[in-house]
Amino acid sequence: MKIPVVKKLVENQSMEDLIAAEEALVEDKPLPIEVGGDDEGEKLTHILAAIFILERMKSDGVDFKSALREYTRRVRESIS
Repeated sequence: MKIPVVKKLVENQSMEDLIAAEEALVEDKPLPIEVGGDDEGEKLTHILAAIFILERMKSDGVDFKSALREYTRRVRESIS
């Protein structure tokens, strides 16, 4: 996961655009927005992280760093 890519998505894309991009990747269709990443798996990781962070920023009123910290903590817990 490349944090600058996630930050760019959070700052420049709406939740609707991110969800549309997620659906496009899952359905093997062209992405409606530009998403950085070496392959489709990394692009999906960036999109899912941006969706999580945007949701936390809106629902909990936290900043990007705090939401990112929570996301990375959850990822670490899920793989340990």
